[in-house]
Amino acid sequence: MMRQGKSGTLTQRHDGTGLSDEQVIGLLHKMMEIRRFEEKAAEMYARGKIHGFLHLYIGQEGVATGAISALRPDDYIVSHYREHGHALARGLDPKRIMAELFGKETGVTGGRGGSMHLFDVSKSFMGGYAIVAGHMPLACGLALAEQYKGTERIAANFLGDGAVNEGEFHEALNLASVWKLPVLFVVENNFYGMGTAVQRVSATVEVYKRAAAYGIHSEQVDGMDVLATHEAVARLAQRVRSGDGPAFLEAICYRFRGHSMADPEFYRKKEEIERWRALDPIEQMKRRLLADGLISGDDVARMQAEVDRTATEAAEFAEQSAFPSRESLMRDVYADGARGEEAPHA
Repeated sequence: MMRQGKSGTLTQRHDGTGLSDEQVIGLLHKMMEIRRFEEKAAEMYARGKIHGFLHLYIGQEGVATGAISALRPDDYIVSHYREHGHALARGLDPKRIMAELFGKETGVTGGRGGSMHLFDVSKSFMGGYAIVAGHMPLACGLALAEQYKGTERIAANFLGDGAVNEGEFHEALNLASVWKLPVLFVVENNFYGMGTAVQRVSATVEVYKRAAAYGIHSEQVDGMDVLATHEAVARLAQRVRSGDGPAFLEAICYRFRGHSMADPEFYRKKEEIERWRALDPIEQMKRRLLADGLISGDDVARMQAEVDRTATEAAEFAEQSAFPSRESLMRDVYADGARGEEAPHA
């Protein structure tokens, strides 16, 4: 059973995170949910239910879960195209996410975005973006708007190591620093931009050091450790929120699957993958909580059953949902809400 304090409530942890035991257990549950969702998505892709590209987040769950749990609910999140984990960590409905992967009208963007373009304004989840580094200036724009309004809301911009050699990366960091924007850049460095190892294309492989050239405070964290990631993001987010300008965090992580479902993975050795699998953020957290006596084997089994059910129900919901109608093609195209039949024809 999960450990309880004398008052009957879960006791407070003393590891610097400021999280209660219940919250820490919740981080494990969320990582398990992301993992199982992604496994189900891979299954649906193999069955021909999901088309196009599908970039799985398996192995990197510690970054999204740790980072987003440290942000405020209204903080903006602007993500890259491997964003399923971020969407789930922010609390988007797994059923609607899966429906979007299926291209169904019940999806978070009505079946129009697919895997790489999840979006939910109600959760301040401002989208996944397929153009590498193209979303970074957008995050700066959101941060600039909040700075102008005088709020404490910040923008968290997730990007991959493949983005750091793009022009938008440097443009965004420079503007963020010059204008002291309330934006937190989080680089998920899994060491591969598609199939190319970072050391083959980057003169400086320690990505966080690049931010120093723009006068931005930068750090590196073990992204396979969800608690370390939470602590780092909580601290840096507060720094950004207080008006000290942008901050930059490099989270060291590893994707256990290929770049996409179409990736045969000829560029990585099996031994390398197995070394990183031994650092699985979910298994690390399980061992830690079991050793601390916060959970039991039965608790783990119960959580696994819950996330299995969530993934199964999401796939069933997506499969039973309808595809968008032809009449809806022009919906949301014009700001004034004009429908397709009212729009001029080409």
